[in-house]
Amino acid sequence: MIELYYWPTPNGHKITLFLEESGLEYRIHPVDISAGDQFKPEFLAFSPNNRMPAIIDTDPADGGEPITVFESGAILLYLAEKVGKFLPTDMRGKKTATEWLMWQIGGLGPMAGQNHHFAIYAPEKIPYAITRYVNETSRLYGVLDRRLDGRTFIAGDDYSIADMATYPWVVPWQRQQQNLDAFPNLTRWFQNIQTRPATIRAYDKGEAISQNRAAVTEEGKKILFGQTAKQL
Repeated sequence: MIELYYWPTPNGHKITLFLEESGLEYRIHPVDISAGDQFKPEFLAFSPNNRMPAIIDTDPADGGEPITVFESGAILLYLAEKVGKFLPTDMRGKKTATEWLMWQIGGLGPMAGQNHHFAIYAPEKIPYAITRYVNETSRLYGVLDRRLDGRTFIAGDDYSIADMATYPWVVPWQRQQQNLDAFPNLTRWFQNIQTRPATIRAYDKGEAISQNRAAVTEEGKKILFGQTAKQL
């Protein structure tokens, strides 16, 4: 059983995409990040960066004690190795899928995240910051579009954790002020993943949780965006 600590954000969706594709048994524990659930001691005990998603694998492959994993990229790598799927086993293929997983973690995710922050959540609209991150998101969409030229998926012919990591960060393309029509290879790839049954199931589960979520309040924004080294 995978105990998934989750909230329906792009990073959270990465893990439900994998779990729905793999068929692993899992249970969702909602972590309402605007309510401060990520600071609860029982969560910090295995997710010290006070971020979700995080997992507890109660049935690890070595048969030992439950294993905890935090950080979405590490979780995807762990789960892929656990089930032997969605990560190539040959040296070169694994290298490529890992490169593009890291590209998402170090590039598309942070840049699109700052795009969202300055364009939507920031109390002061700073034109330079908005332009900077909208443009960088566009550049990264272009990188992905070129990568997908002649390829079905990011790492090649097979769906992999590189796709699962990247797709949720393209879902809010309108909020990121992007135009998918400008990226035909990316659009083809996006629509392909969007219609996968596992994708539909994963997003339905997120939507069910979102329906019970109150709008983010000013206090919630302080929790989300006002963190420092001091414990809140």
